[in-house]
Amino acid sequence: MQTTNTVLMIEPIAFGYNAQTAENNYFQVEQKGLEVQDKALEEFHVFVEKLRSKGVNVITIKDTLDPHTPDSIFPNNWVSFAADGTVVLYPMFAPNRRAERREDVLNAIKYKGFNITKIDDRSNAEKDEKFLEGTGSMIFDHDHKIAYGSVSLRLDEKLFRDFCAEYGYTPIVFHSYQTVDGIRLPIYHTNVMMCVADRFVVICLDSIDNELEREKVIEVIKSSQKEIVEISEEQLQQFAGNMLQVQNDHGDKFLVMSQSAYRSLDKHQIAQIEQYCEIIYSDLETIETNGGGSARCMLAEVFLPRN
Repeated sequence: MQTTNTVLMIEPIAFGYNAQTAENNYFQVEQKGLEVQDKALEEFHVFVEKLRSKGVNVITIKDTLDPHTPDSIFPNNWVSFAADGTVVLYPMFAPNRRAERREDVLNAIKYKGFNITKIDDRSNAEKDEKFLEGTGSMIFDHDHKIAYGSVSLRLDEKLFRDFCAEYGYTPIVFHSYQTVDGIRLPIYHTNVMMCVADRFVVICLDSIDNELEREKVIEVIKSSQKEIVEISEEQLQQFAGNMLQVQNDHGDKFLVMSQSAYRSLDKHQIAQIEQYCEIIYSDLETIETNGGGSARCMLAEVFLPRN
């Protein structure tokens, strides 16, 4: 099943610019002299309420002050929750993000009535300086058992291929880039340049510089019978690739994105999306600017079976 009706969100308690992740996240800009945590918390609560108003189940868990984890608002990088009861813990690039892997978060999910049968902890790869940052770095087409992965410091190709072999996904490996000060640099997470929904794929094809790789990605998407909604690099910079499709208990589907992403789309792109599902968008400007992540990064999908 491609979409879930339940997401985990971590409520920020000390959100802010993370210099460790900024090394290769070129979306981050430090805002000084602003109440960044207060604004981020306000954006978080409005976003949660918008999702709940549409019937999406949102599990919110508060971050902790100690240890200080400025990026805890983006849980999809350290954990995933599969339909067979497996929880995967992932190896993280930034040392101060590794403390986000908290047992009490998993216990809270269990307390909510979900069944965890196995924990697959892959974080040992951090010792070898190799990383695979969850559904930030891997984009899944669950229905067709395809995984898309753009190679970067946060997606090690061998770890990606090993993961796909373990869980029965076909890996589609490519390289995507963004222009930073006139230089083409690797995009840090695949989920800022593409989003796979049940019947369509939002993707910035212009970010895949290698023509053969680009053609391969197009071919695979078309073979999965999904419509391509193409976005530009300019739209990618507004987080238009950082979207997630979710559903409510009635099976109504929604594409979730930030306000900046929504405003960057043209009428044709919006019409392409809305023929398949309603759009939910929310103002996440403070979170996007300081954290370099957007709506999709804030949502960890929960596919776990219920007790």
